[in-house]
Amino acid sequence: MLYPEEDSGPYPADGSTRLDGQAPNVLGQSGIVRADIRRSFGNATGIARGVPLQLAIMLVDASPGHAALAGYAIYLWQCTSDGLYSCYPDGVSGENFLRGVQAADAEGRMTFHSIFPGCYWGRYPHIHFEVYPSVETATSFRNCILTSQMVMPHEIASDVYGDREVYGASIDNLHSITTSSDEVFGDNTVAELREMTPLLTGYGVDGYMGTILIRVRR
Repeated sequence: MLYPEEDSGPYPADGSTRLDGQAPNVLGQSGIVRADIRRSFGNATGIARGVPLQLAIMLVDASPGHAALAGYAIYLWQCTSDGLYSCYPDGVSGENFLRGVQAADAEGRMTFHSIFPGCYWGRYPHIHFEVYPSVETATSFRNCILTSQMVMPHEIASDVYGDREVYGASIDNLHSITTSSDEVFGDNTVAELREMTPLLTGYGVDGYMGTILIRVRR
């Protein structure tokens, strides 16, 4: 099954979306290629707080054989624990954390170190990403071959959001929405949602470890 296509939302910071007269683009900036996206890079110094999430991604060709897409790249971005996005005036404009690009290794694998995303009003908890043919082409949204989102597991989200000191209104927002009522995931089938949901395990000081397989057409 091909990984379902979804929109990039209003906060991709890839140059594609203009908000309040600005179209931020972190792609191609020095420091964007990294595994740990919890810290800002460049002149920004902020650190995103939240339950740690280590997300291992395997990127493969959707055709028979599912060949590993070595060298292909993923640009991943997400909101903070309180539901805001870096780089935007109505979010965390002075920071660029929770955004990063990585290339797949010889087996099509890469791992991002992040936090469990918050749940803001009107959206089910999720993580955004774009797939590119290489790190070198991951400098403009025009080069991406897949734009989509990941679905966070409801039971784990409910546990994480119990910490209101860090996740604020996330637990209330989660109780007000389902994947069926979500404006993005509402038209996905059960099989597609299963494909889009990382398998998460573990809890404690090290947080969660997740794995997900992404099948794309070259």
